[in-house]
Amino acid sequence: QVQLVESGGGLVQAGGSLRLSCAASGRTFSTYAVGWFRRVPGKEREFVAAISWSAETIYYGDSVKGRFTISRDNVKNTVYLQMNSLKPEDTAVYYCAQNPAGIASTIPAAYGYWGQGTQVTVSS
Repeated sequence: QVQLVESGGGLVQAGGSLRLSCAASGRTFSTYAVGWFRRVPGKEREFVAAISWSAETIYYGDSVKGRFTISRDNVKNTVYLQMNSLKPEDTAVYYCAQNPAGIASTIPAAYGYWGQGTQVTVSS
């Protein structure tokens, strides 16, 4: 069974940076696509970024383009989300998720495994 563990969240001032990590168990990690989503209480889950198994296909949500970068290290079974120029509106719980089909997607339903989330808080 695949397990995902997010880390790297915390409190940062506006304009600052954080790097989130999504560590996965399982030997088939390198064949999975991974997505990052975020949720604010009372709002819909929002797509942030996604990367295919080969890293050849990458998508970003409109609100984070040019500020966030997704990458993966298949040797370490880890996907990263580098977040720069953070804004208060980036405050949310961030979740990573795996798509066994290996295809990057902006749609939550495409992902079969989800982590527990990590809180990111950006102060103004």
